[in-house]
Amino acid sequence: MVLYDPLVSMRFLEYGILIPSLNSRAASIVQKLRTADLGPESAWLRVGVSERITREDVVRVHAAEYVTRLFAGGKSLETELLKTYELIGSDGLPHRYEPNKATRPLSALFDTILLQVAGTYQACLIGLDRGFCFYLGGGMHHARRDGGSGFCLLNDSMIAVDRLRAEKRVRTIWIIDLDAHKGDGTAEIALGDLDMLTLSIHMADGWPLDPESLETARRQGRGDDKAPFVPSEVEIPIKRGDDGLYVEMLAAGLVRLEELSGGIRPDLAIVVDGADPYEHDGLASSADLSLTLEQCVERDLFVRAFLRERGIPSAWIMAGGYGERAWEPPAAFLSKVLR
Repeated sequence: MVLYDPLVSMRFLEYGILIPSLNSRAASIVQKLRTADLGPESAWLRVGVSERITREDVVRVHAAEYVTRLFAGGKSLETELLKTYELIGSDGLPHRYEPNKATRPLSALFDTILLQVAGTYQACLIGLDRGFCFYLGGGMHHARRDGGSGFCLLNDSMIAVDRLRAEKRVRTIWIIDLDAHKGDGTAEIALGDLDMLTLSIHMADGWPLDPESLETARRQGRGDDKAPFVPSEVEIPIKRGDDGLYVEMLAAGLVRLEELSGGIRPDLAIVVDGADPYEHDGLASSADLSLTLEQCVERDLFVRAFLRERGIPSAWIMAGGYGERAWEPPAAFLSKVLR
């Protein structure tokens, strides 16, 4: 099942934000699937996010002071958005940001972000019910307990998990993060959680692990138990040029994840299915990974088979993917698994 809602698109240009994440990405995936002879659309596509996320859901995961700043709105919220989307440079001037071209107030982006989080929660419900759901949204894995980071204001995976736990729908969770960038916020929030295991396969030296970013984090007083330093339980750094080893290293990491589970099958796996390792991705900071379309599909099919063979239901969220061709890897994957 694919979950799609055009209203969850961030539409960054409407806010004057010059991040190459296109509004058409999810729509392009759906358009491609509609030509793939998948049978009745109602059997594989659900349109519209019907769930909602409350302040209570958010504060289970994020620090109360941070949540207060977000829900206060106005300048308080705008300050957090400016920081999270890195819209002001060290010189105090706008960075990839042209507020004079915005057609909507920056603070209005928060409503869309909450809807994105609601979609991740709904995808988890569908995954638990049907065994598999791919949500064309979500994946804000850099958001930390005390603040946003790396274009991620709220950590949708962790908010969804803690709501599911509060509702006693799940207990044990795996999070498998395939985005090009380390899932550092998720690793930080999950630290010490005995019922959750996280895996992140990512660029070894790219953001947020490049020397400049690490030095900045140290200056900010972020220690080994804070992002970006805290590791996932299974950490798979891929060095530039090792793309041919990617699936082999991922396979070994999944085996290790299962070993760490000690024979306990998780109630749900959330797969953060970033398309930014794709060789045609449009974001400069993902350039250290350069997988072909075939490798991206092989990666996803391998994870899907691994989970399915073990009877583990899964919710997949779209995560990173930038530029004109970011829709291609998830569309190619879904064209195969939905048949």
